[in-house]
Amino acid sequence: MVYLAAEEVEHNPIVPLWQEVVLGFIAFGLLCFVLMKFVFPRMEETFRARVDAIEGGIKRAEEAQAEANKLLEQYRAQLAEARTEAARIRDEARADAEGIRQDVLAKAREESDRIISAGREQLAAQRESIVRELRQEVGTLAVDLAGRIVGESLADEARTRGTVDRFIAELDTTGTSGGRR
Repeated sequence: MVYLAAEEVEHNPIVPLWQEVVLGFIAFGLLCFVLMKFVFPRMEETFRARVDAIEGGIKRAEEAQAEANKLLEQYRAQLAEARTEAARIRDEARADAEGIRQDVLAKAREESDRIISAGREQLAAQRESIVRELRQEVGTLAVDLAGRIVGESLADEARTRGTVDRFIAELDTTGTSGGRR
């Protein structure tokens, strides 16, 4: 023990013992062997998988972006086509509405003209009827007045009719030559 104590005193703590150095080299070599044989290949595989995943993800993202751009262009083309179609349909609807409006106006004018024409015909027929009635009335009054003036009765129908017809004929000739109002 004295020897150990003497040896411990001589030992410099800064300089390691050769046994510790050899043991350290062996442990370090073993650690390097395990790391190179088992750990580093696994780490390399993991890194490669991550690189592949990242590169594949980037490639998939680029493909998805290209597909999205293609779909966007298709959408824009369809939208432009739909707008053109909507404008065409709107123009057709306006033209149809104008045509319908013109048809309705034409039918309304025709109906109005028909009603006016029927009214004029009815008015003309009523006027003729009133003129006939007035002529008969005037004829009868003329015969009565002539009978009173002449002093004889003009009750005989044949004479009355002849007198009335002469009177009306005279009225017609004076009315046409004098100008009707």
